[in-house]
Amino acid sequence: MIIGVLKEQAPETRVSLVPEVVSALVKMSVKIWVEQGAGGTSFFNDKSYTDAGAEIKSAQEIRSGADIILTIQATNVGETKSGAVVMGIFQPLFNPAMMKTWAGKGYTVFSLDTIPRTTRAQSMDVLSSQANIAGYKAVLLAASSYCRYFPMFMTAAGSIPPAKVLILGAGVAGLQAIATARRLGAVVEVFDTRPAVKEEVMSLGAKFVEVEGAADASKAGGYAVEQSQEFQNKQRDKIHEHARKSDIIITTAQIPGKKAPILITRAMIEDMRPGSLIIDIASVTGGNTDLTENDKTVMHNGVSIIGNSALPATTSSDASKLYSKNVLNFAKLIINKEGGLNLNFEDDLVKGTCIAHDGKVVNDRVIALIQ
Repeated sequence: MIIGVLKEQAPETRVSLVPEVVSALVKMSVKIWVEQGAGGTSFFNDKSYTDAGAEIKSAQEIRSGADIILTIQATNVGETKSGAVVMGIFQPLFNPAMMKTWAGKGYTVFSLDTIPRTTRAQSMDVLSSQANIAGYKAVLLAASSYCRYFPMFMTAAGSIPPAKVLILGAGVAGLQAIATARRLGAVVEVFDTRPAVKEEVMSLGAKFVEVEGAADASKAGGYAVEQSQEFQNKQRDKIHEHARKSDIIITTAQIPGKKAPILITRAMIEDMRPGSLIIDIASVTGGNTDLTENDKTVMHNGVSIIGNSALPATTSSDASKLYSKNVLNFAKLIINKEGGLNLNFEDDLVKGTCIAHDGKVVNDRVIALIQ
C-alpha cells in the first residue's frame, strides 16, 4: 500500500507526516510518497524524508498512484484517483457539498476533526493537539500586540500593574492559554459553562467566573453547547461585568457544525479601555464577538479584535510533529499487519471519522445537511 503526502498550499505551513513518523510507517510495510518540498515550511527537507525511507514524487504522481492521500486542507485534495482514501481536517459540517462531490468521485473520506472524543481516541485527536498550540500562541500574540506590559513591574519611575486577562472557554486551548498567561505574570479570570472545570482552572492559578444554570456539557466532547435564553442573558451580563475590567480577552468557544456563539458584543467592546485587545481563536466558525473577521485585525473604539484561526501553523514544526503522530495512531486502525488497507467499520473510531465511502456520504450529520 502507498501513502502519499501532498504539499500544503500557502498560508498553511504544516505537513501531514514528519520524517520520524514516515520511518514508523515504513516499518509497517507501507510505502510513503512525499511531494517535493512538502516539509519545507515545517523545516523538514526532502533528504530527511528519503533518509526515513520515503520516495519524493510529484503531486500528480501521488494523486494518481497513492492509495491513501494525506493533506491537511480540503482545498489541496485536487483530482485524486477514484477509490483512494483521503484523510485530513476537512470540516465536513461546514463543507457538506464538497463531501457529496468527493463521495461521487469514489473517495473514501476520513476527516480527523470528527473523530469521537473518547479516552481511546485521545492519541488521535487532532483538534486537541492543535488547540493546545493555539492556546499557547494566542497568549504570545496578545503579549506582542498589547500596548502595555503583561507582568507587574516596580521601577524607580513608578509601578506598572499586571495585565488582566479574561479567557472564555476552559477546553484544551483555554487551559493552555491560562498556563501561558500566568507564566507571563498576568492576572487571569476564566469563564466556562462547565462547573466541572473549575478545579482545573484554579489549579493553574486563575479565578473561575461562575454563572448558575448552564446546560449539561459533559457529553459534548469538550465543546460548548447551546444554552437557554435565560442563561445566555445571565452569561452576557456576567461576561460584560468582567470584560470592561479586562485588558486582554481570549475567546475559544465553538459548537461543532454551528456558528460560534457570540460571547462578546459590540457594547462590551465599547466598554473596554482603549489599547485593550481580543484574540478570537474561534474566528474560523464566525467568531465569539460581534466584530470578528477571520484572519483579520479589526480596530473598534481603540480595541483590537484579532481573528486568527491559523495559530497552530505559526509553530509549524512542532504542530506537524503532533499532527503526524495523530495521523499515525489513526492509520494503525486501518492498516493490517501486512501493510494493506483494512477498513473495519465495526470500530467506532473508524466509523465515526468516516464521512464518505463506497460512492456515498455515510456520516449522519453531513447527510442531514445535504438533503
